Amino acid sequence: MMETVTEQELQAYLDDALPLERRAAVEAYLETNPEARERLRTYRRLQEDIGALFEPALLEPVPPRLLAAALPPPQRGWRVQWWQGAAASLLMLVLGGGGGWLLRDQLQAPAAQWVAAADSQEPLPRLAAMAHVVYSPDVKRPVEIDAEHQDQLVAWLSKRLQSRVKPPLLSAQGYELIGGRLLPGEQGPVAQFMYHNAAGQRMTLYVATTAAPRRDAGFRFASQGPVNVFYWWDGRFAYALSAGLGQAELGRLAEAAQRQLRAS
Repeated sequence: MMETVTEQELQAYLDDALPLERRAAVEAYLETNPEARERLRTYRRLQEDIGALFEPALLEPVPPRLLAAALPPPQRGWRVQWWQGAAASLLMLVLGGGGGWLLRDQLQAPAAQWVAAADSQEPLPRLAAMAHVVYSPDVKRPVEIDAEHQDQLVAWLSKRLQSRVKPPLLSAQGYELIGGRLLPGEQGPVAQFMYHNAAGQRMTLYVATTAAPRRDAGFRFASQGPVNVFYWWDGRFAYALSAGLGQAELGRLAEAAQRQLRAS
């Protein structure tokens, strides 16, 4: 007798969020159920159409006032004010929905806070800072897969990026891995790993793949509002470490992350 597969499981399969032990059952179900296969194809087309529609908004500059509202100062432990989550939700709506179109004139204004050393045309630090601001204040679900399931997280993200992706471990520097999630990027899927220290300060590592390898392995620094970003390239990977930390402290953490990534 064919095992029943729920609609929720089909949606999770589409998003690569289905537990590994259920994937085989769903795939077997799809092989014998043409109606479900067609429904899945329809969902995938809708997903692609929505992504294409709203991707331009994700690539626009973020007004500093929204960054400042969405990224609170470090909190002690896990205590976060309710308005922090509300601000992040508002920013997500502005960036990913109709608000991105309605506020396009403000979003296209140049970001004066970028330091001169950074390339103002380079989208990597801006996208990383945007993702950091959206997800780091989230209390209930800052990541899609937590650090307790790191093997599953690495396998899932590596499959989606079509390259081996493994988070550096920064506990020696005072930051523990919380987990990670999948994000849309300019050239395909992007991985975001999130860390926090004992005071509740959160930091994110944005990992993207590039169309062609880059030899520029030096660090670059950029700042937009309260978010500082160190970013660099290594072969086909682009990395950006973001946090509401000072330049010197964030640079120390970026160097530690880069050393581990090169050794892995």
